[in-house]
Amino acid sequence: MANDKRDYYDALGLKKGASDEEIKKAFRQQAKKFHPDVNPGNAKAEARFKEVNEAYEVLSDSDKKSRYDQFGHAGVDPNFGGGSPFGGGFSGFGGMDFDLSDIFSSFFGGGGGSSTSSRNRNAPRKGERIRVNLTITFEEAAFGCEKEVSVQRVENCDECEGSGCKKGTTAEKCPECQGRGTVTTQQRTPFGVMQSTAECPKCNGRGKLIHQPCEKCKGLGMVRRNRSIKVNIPGGIDNGQTISVRGQGSAGINGGEAGDLYVTVYIKPHEFFQREGTSVIISIPITFVQAALGTQLEVPTLDGNVKYTIPAGTQTGSVFRLRSKGISHLRGSGRGDQFVTVNVVVPTSLTSEQKDLLIRYAEAGGDTIDNKKKRRK
Repeated sequence: MANDKRDYYDALGLKKGASDEEIKKAFRQQAKKFHPDVNPGNAKAEARFKEVNEAYEVLSDSDKKSRYDQFGHAGVDPNFGGGSPFGGGFSGFGGMDFDLSDIFSSFFGGGGGSSTSSRNRNAPRKGERIRVNLTITFEEAAFGCEKEVSVQRVENCDECEGSGCKKGTTAEKCPECQGRGTVTTQQRTPFGVMQSTAECPKCNGRGKLIHQPCEKCKGLGMVRRNRSIKVNIPGGIDNGQTISVRGQGSAGINGGEAGDLYVTVYIKPHEFFQREGTSVIISIPITFVQAALGTQLEVPTLDGNVKYTIPAGTQTGSVFRLRSKGISHLRGSGRGDQFVTVNVVVPTSLTSEQKDLLIRYAEAGGDTIDNKKKRRK
């Protein structure tokens, strides 16, 4: 399962790189908002309060914050093999032994803990999913496009090929549990002999020990890298929709498949086109004379300008359809239509000659015009 633990900055409503003062201020606001005393009996508020406290505990500590900024939750998880892997908690450096199981769990999900069985801990697990946002143009959304997105993901270390061991060395099978990851103990009680199985304390359930860690990844077997990933955006995608790119998330663990990349698409507003489903909407102004006598218009479309003839006597607000000039169907072939609304524009400034012509037109039609000025002879 992918790691769904919430980003600490996001939990406090902050962006990465926030200052100490911003972190402190955000924590006070969030803690006050979700405090159990303010939200009695509200389980969701209680969970958010714990989340906010956990985030502040890490981000308010400069050392933990630095590790979190570089390695995410993997750098600060308190369950890692006897302590933080980046603050001296590993016992593998300097000739002693250390375990990577919980580090892997934090990087790749699965929530490993002391109660996790050896079988589950060593099972293949899918890598962490990654989410990014992408902004595209109206036309790119209509027809589809190929874009590149920048992601930061966890990959297997190319120096040790993910083993965590220095080149030329291998991990040792744990002598305590003989590679099983668990140890069985027996205790004599008044009720008889009680037998229990627990995680091996020497290897923390991993079944192996690393004595000489890889210098590049510090024994983690993985590193964070920035990558540019090409993403195919299908024609017809709508604002706010998310597409998945299989296998482009973080690397899996124990032979598990890589996580997926999720790209949420946002579309820039167009200068004059609007969208309703697969339909393109546009309004075009015309003059009274054009509406009365009919005319041929140059209508903008996603494919360029096209000529369209409107009939004589067209009323303001009339809508005309241009078939297959709209948005591509997201799932299927073909395109929607474009709808053109024509609006008759009344002139606000007329010359004397134009006024005389309109008065004659009105008189010919029997219209009465109040306060009309007498025509010049």
